[in-house]
Amino acid sequence: MKKLENDVILQFCTLVVFFVIVMFSFATFMGGHYGPGGGFVGGLLISGALILILIAYDIKTFRSIFKFDFKKIIALGLSFCYGMPLLSIILGKPFFTHKFGEITLPIIGTLHLHTAVLFDTGVMLAVIGTVMTIILTIGEND
Repeated sequence: MKKLENDVILQFCTLVVFFVIVMFSFATFMGGHYGPGGGFVGGLLISGALILILIAYDIKTFRSIFKFDFKKIIALGLSFCYGMPLLSIILGKPFFTHKFGEITLPIIGTLHLHTAVLFDTGVMLAVIGTVMTIILTIGEND
């Protein structure tokens, strides 16, 4: 595919849209425990934002910015997904028992968190790693 000669506007707009999508993904991720959304939708949104960067720049630039292997992100996400329920068994609780708690932060205020956030983090990481591994594998065969 021929690279555009003057794609500065596309690259700048992509960076702005990337930031907006990542912020929306975080909001969807945190709101998913009490409504629709969560780790899967958040992972898809972040993957879409990363794909936008891949489209605006080339694959070499993308690889130089994101130097890590997305297959390792899949492994990290799966370790969160499997580790969370196993931790409840190790602690003598029923499978997938969650703990609830509150954290008070100076500017934000009180956050109501539970351990399901860790499971959703694993789902999000697994989705990001899987989607980006597939896209980058297809792109490298070009």
